[in-house]
Amino acid sequence: MLIAQISDLHISTPDSVNDRVLRTPEHLARAVAHLNALEPRPDVVLATGDLVERGHPDEYARLRAILAPLELPLLVIPGNHDGRDSLRAAFPEQPWESGPFLHYAVDRWPVRLVGLDTIVPGEPGGRMCAERLEWLERTLSARPDAPTLVFMHHPPFATGLQAMDAMGLEGKAELAAVVSRHPQVERIVCGHVHRSIVHRFAGTVAASCPSTAHQIHLDLVPSTRLGLVMEPPACALHLWADGALVTHTSLIGLGRPVLTVFDGQRWNNAPTAPPGFHS
Repeated sequence: MLIAQISDLHISTPDSVNDRVLRTPEHLARAVAHLNALEPRPDVVLATGDLVERGHPDEYARLRAILAPLELPLLVIPGNHDGRDSLRAAFPEQPWESGPFLHYAVDRWPVRLVGLDTIVPGEPGGRMCAERLEWLERTLSARPDAPTLVFMHHPPFATGLQAMDAMGLEGKAELAAVVSRHPQVERIVCGHVHRSIVHRFAGTVAASCPSTAHQIHLDLVPSTRLGLVMEPPACALHLWADGALVTHTSLIGLGRPVLTVFDGQRWNNAPTAPPGFHS
């Protein structure tokens, strides 16, 4: 099973800063083409929040239009820039459970997928409240035999990016207590920080995904400043093989020629670089 993950799409309205400066719609269109062209094809694409900028219905309409060419199943969860009601209305085909939170579990593939809503309306940070923790405990307890990937927006760990950690997740310790009781949780994947970061968490591995557009500047100096940088956009690929998940970062829009040094039968001891290999 191959699980693709995209995050922090930040689609907004025409003439917004996201359009003029960050060009998020163009970047997402490239991401869709990249996902469609992957070989082997992912079984599913997870979009881990901040799908739009302000949570408005017109932004979600534009998002759906850009995502329309995607040829793969898509599962989404909200981020702090999203609006629950507008998101639910824009994606009625998603397997949302009833109730105030946009949670669900999907048992369609070899790896069980559990989408977790961490947002607090009007706040940049997230929260694992008692109700959400109880839902997760109940959901994980229902399938202790199933290898599980939990996907959420806010990372359940401190990143060292002080400005982002200030808008991080409340209830990390309580979440860790739940997850530690369920060894079938193979991975927790998230977004929010616009970077690829890996952390050991509650007996499993938690990892964040880069944005399909702009990244957060890697600034580990203790400071509250926050910068954006147009580093290469990327998606994450979580491969289930030999009873475990392995995660790769796949850069978007930077395809390069491949220099074959072994063709599966013999080594090429005098390879010739294909055109564009050094560019």
